[in-house]
Amino acid sequence: MQTDMAQGEDGGRRVDWPLIRWYGASATLLVPQAAGPVAFSLLALALTGDESGGAALILAMTLAQVAGAVPFTRLGARFRAAPYMRALIGLRTLALLVLCLGAALGWPLWALAVCAALSGSVSGAAYGMLRALLNQLTPEDRYPRALGIAATLNEVSFVASPVLAAGLGGVSPLLAVLALSLLGGLPALLVPDVAPVPWAEPAADRRGILSPPVLLWLACAAAGGAAVATLEIGAVALALRFGHAPTMAILITVPLCVASVCGGLWVSWRNRMAGRAAVVAQLAVMALGCLLAATGLSLGLTVAGAVMVGAVLPPLGTTYMLLMDRLVPAHRRAEAFSVLRTANLLGVILASGVLAVVSLGAALVAVTLAMAAVTLAVALSPRAMGQGLG
Repeated sequence: MQTDMAQGEDGGRRVDWPLIRWYGASATLLVPQAAGPVAFSLLALALTGDESGGAALILAMTLAQVAGAVPFTRLGARFRAAPYMRALIGLRTLALLVLCLGAALGWPLWALAVCAALSGSVSGAAYGMLRALLNQLTPEDRYPRALGIAATLNEVSFVASPVLAAGLGGVSPLLAVLALSLLGGLPALLVPDVAPVPWAEPAADRRGILSPPVLLWLACAAAGGAAVATLEIGAVALALRFGHAPTMAILITVPLCVASVCGGLWVSWRNRMAGRAAVVAQLAVMALGCLLAATGLSLGLTVAGAVMVGAVLPPLGTTYMLLMDRLVPAHRRAEAFSVLRTANLLGVILASGVLAVVSLGAALVAVTLAMAAVTLAVALSPRAMGQGLG
């Protein structure tokens, strides 16, 4: 792949190790979030006899990530990106290891939740810093391919991490949490060193990041996050709706993840930013996928809807990141990527809250309407992708 190779002095190809290390850091950065629901639920079940305590730990981690994304990213403006990111990942790993120690010593659940919150508080900033580093590792014309490869690896990580957590949790829940702690710490070792970046705000460029176009794309990211979360969280209920055992939730989640991997591969192969018409079409496909799942007419249509949602998830996510590069000042990009990740998480939190108080069918209708709304907004906003562009 072109992103993994660079031109050598002799005209041949050489491996681009910094970029490959960046891919590895990107793939492992989200392991705690991917494996956490299973690992923490097993841990809570072992400690308290009630697996719902695992949801409390994940909620603490997620809310802290939302709260800490912007402050920790702005704090990092004083430092070089790579060393600062290593410090953030080190703090997260330390907090998770203390959580393991506390669980072994029988600490109460609230104390473990504090550790989970500390670990999550720096994750959003680390994500923004890591994405900002890509600008220094690959030419701009290869961003889509690099982001597509990263999206594919992230989907593989999100599929494999819960399976690993479940397997290790069967031996010992503490072992599962320890594994996600150590794997989540790998980015600190993998993130490549790059030349210092002038993070200070240029005197001639005092633009903020929350312009109307950026707010629109953040809304799209939040709506998409809510759509995917509703399908994944509601997978068990969907399986039961069609007369299957709860374990058959994989009939929804696996096709969604496989389609998402394929979407990431397509972005990598195409290596080109989508135009506004294509983005509107992709948003419409996601809305239609949610609608098919909401109708509840058959399992086949529901799976088809999940496949449609998964297939456009990486192309849309790649577009959102490329638009942050285009719409936000260079010295604010890390913060913008953190906010983008936060918007996605807010969608997940919103979906979880809606599912807690209304039926799955009503939640699917709600996310369908949200996706339809953002699709219409993008279709009616000719300047959404930048002045004179899209």
